[in-house]
Amino acid sequence: MGSMTTPLDRRRLGQSEASWSPIGLGTWQFSQGHGLIGRFWPTLTQDYITAIVKATVDGGISWFDTAEAYGRGQSERALAMALETLHVDVDTISIATKWWPLLRSSHHLQHSIGARLQALNQHPIALYQIHQPFARSSIESQMRAMASLLDHGLIKQAGVSNFTASQMVLAHRTLKSCGHALASNQVHYNLLHRNIESNGILANARELGISLIAYSPLAQGLLTGKFHQGTASPRGFRRWSPQFRPEVLRTTAPLIRAMQDLAERYEVEVSQVALNWVITSAGDTVFAIPGASSPKQAAANSKAMGWALTHDEWAMLSDLSTNFR
Repeated sequence: MGSMTTPLDRRRLGQSEASWSPIGLGTWQFSQGHGLIGRFWPTLTQDYITAIVKATVDGGISWFDTAEAYGRGQSERALAMALETLHVDVDTISIATKWWPLLRSSHHLQHSIGARLQALNQHPIALYQIHQPFARSSIESQMRAMASLLDHGLIKQAGVSNFTASQMVLAHRTLKSCGHALASNQVHYNLLHRNIESNGILANARELGISLIAYSPLAQGLLTGKFHQGTASPRGFRRWSPQFRPEVLRTTAPLIRAMQDLAERYEVEVSQVALNWVITSAGDTVFAIPGASSPKQAAANSKAMGWALTHDEWAMLSDLSTNFR
């Protein structure tokens, strides 16, 4: 386990010179009902999205994660519009986005970058990620295409998402042979989903200097505690998620109670305890990208930074979550 004293401090993205806040904002919910997966979330107005972005920036969060697949680019467009409305200096924030590889080749990866820049209204792409490891081209071919984008200055860093340990290592080696470094791998990670600790992803990332970006760090809201209190019930696609079944709520209740005690001690919310655990779980290796469907949630995300669980508190939560399946 790494240092647990300065989670607010900006940390390096991979081996790059880029310095990002340990928490970013995931923006799948900015899809505004476009596309198949964009319908998973309620449709937010542009004004409301702008308010969420403002609360995020005001809270000290320095970067946003979006994707082509989020509403067929609508999330990218909505984010760019919000940043422009707020007159946010592009040098003070970073945007990470993703290429959707299904039934596509590395040729498409290389030559469709203009569409992503257009969706972002020419905001610089600080991190370009391959969304899933199932393109028609090999990983080596995709990494060579990424290297070309880097060589031409069209993106600043290259990353992957949902890659296994071996796929991540192969991507790293190929990109390194082209004179570049793999910056990141975006993976599912939270207190209740800790597979990366045992499947080689975390170990290899730390060895190679690759950052991990944890998506779903609050387990789709389960780790906020509100569903255990009976004050909320799952909506939308979460209604069919097995992790919201009554038996899961009973199994995870001891962990939630411990988090509630810590939240009272630090005068924060349960969700902020869960996020703090993620960003301190492996030193500076892991970033987190919680979403936010309201300005209040966006402001709450930032409050997971600026304080730190002690080693014993971190270990207690780790122990309580170890046996969850």
